[in-house]
Amino acid sequence: MSEILKAVVYGIVEGITEWLPVSSTGHMILLEKIMPMEVSQEFWNMFLVVVQLGAILAVVLMFWKKIFPFHFGERKVVDWDIMELWGKILVACVPAGAVGVLFGDWLDENLYNYWVVAVMLIAVGIIFIIVENKNKHNKPVICSTRDLTWQVAFIIGLFQLVAAVFPGTSRSGATIIGALMIGVSRTVAAEFTFYLAIPVMFGASLLKLLKFGLAFTGQELAILLVGMGVSFLVSVVVIRFLMGYIRKHDFKVFGWYRIILGALVLIYFLT
Repeated sequence: MSEILKAVVYGIVEGITEWLPVSSTGHMILLEKIMPMEVSQEFWNMFLVVVQLGAILAVVLMFWKKIFPFHFGERKVVDWDIMELWGKILVACVPAGAVGVLFGDWLDENLYNYWVVAVMLIAVGIIFIIVENKNKHNKPVICSTRDLTWQVAFIIGLFQLVAAVFPGTSRSGATIIGALMIGVSRTVAAEFTFYLAIPVMFGASLLKLLKFGLAFTGQELAILLVGMGVSFLVSVVVIRFLMGYIRKHDFKVFGWYRIILGALVLIYFLT
């Protein structure tokens, strides 16, 4: 039962931090140091990725009409604008996907630690503040996902690559910063970031599940399902909050949060 309660906590943290630009993986790694689960290392490595599927399902549910290209009536109709959007999403996912497949195990072993997390929390927090200050009086050039070009989508994907390599960067944080730097509005940057998470996390989860296998114990299956379920429910609330928040505010508050958290992490582990 104690491990199930821990799964609830992990699900809450995942649901909050997956969508806010503060690094979900970074928070999960740090939480594991403070409140470790009594499970095998193999299961933990899989859980850390697959628990995010709950959060991804929240995006699929909330943005269904914007991302599902088929409409069934008397005749099946294809929305080619949405099909093109999916093409751009897949193009943006190529860099991070390739690195994840080729170097995922090495990255897990060598970079997924609190030192890297703390440094990247601080570094990306500083970049957020700099970018927002620079863009304070600039009007965005791209104010709709339909205005995203293939080139812009690929550039955003390159920023996502940084997050795939360095835990603590935040996938959403990296892609939002990249989008803001090339003239994308905050709303479109956040929305496109949500969409990018769908193939990235489904693919990463599939790889982790195949590597772990399906021989779950009853406890392991319960932990995974509880974590995913809680992350789904929390994500629905957080996504609605974030989309409302960024219509009137910038991302600097998340930059300051990252800097403070990163500093606290360094102090905690050094002392």
